[in-house]
Amino acid sequence: MKIIYVLTITATLLFSGCASVEMASKEDAAKAKEFNPPSQGNAGVYIYRDSFVGKALKKDVWIDGKCIGESAPDVFFYTEVEGGKNHKVDTESEFSPNTLDLMFETGKNYFIRQFIKMGVFVGGAGLEQIPEEQGKIAVAKLEMAKPGKCSPTQ
Repeated sequence: MKIIYVLTITATLLFSGCASVEMASKEDAAKAKEFNPPSQGNAGVYIYRDSFVGKALKKDVWIDGKCIGESAPDVFFYTEVEGGKNHKVDTESEFSPNTLDLMFETGKNYFIRQFIKMGVFVGGAGLEQIPEEQGKIAVAKLEMAKPGKCSPTQ
């Protein structure tokens, strides 16, 4: 009976509540939502989280080992990376990081959706590349998180 109680509480916390992170300024968010081409020689990368599951969880995101930020529900990050080369995008997960290895073309914007997947006791996270038009629609509804702050355990 005690195990059922603990599992119920855990599930409730994972599906409800809201994690929060430090937000970027409204001006920075509005500029990012213009979806302008990235600066010369670079590719733009939008990483966002819009899933209903795991509202109480925060998950770190990195590109090439550099902290992009700690995500929370209904937020996005924008950064630029060197175009014309492969980059490794990671997110923390229940047991190990989940990774996308992607070629980012110079002058283009890319959209990566982080989603939460539930494990036995904790939620993991995954990443998927999203078509540009679909990504723009999703990001336009979200708030921009302040970049560069990942959890202290990483």
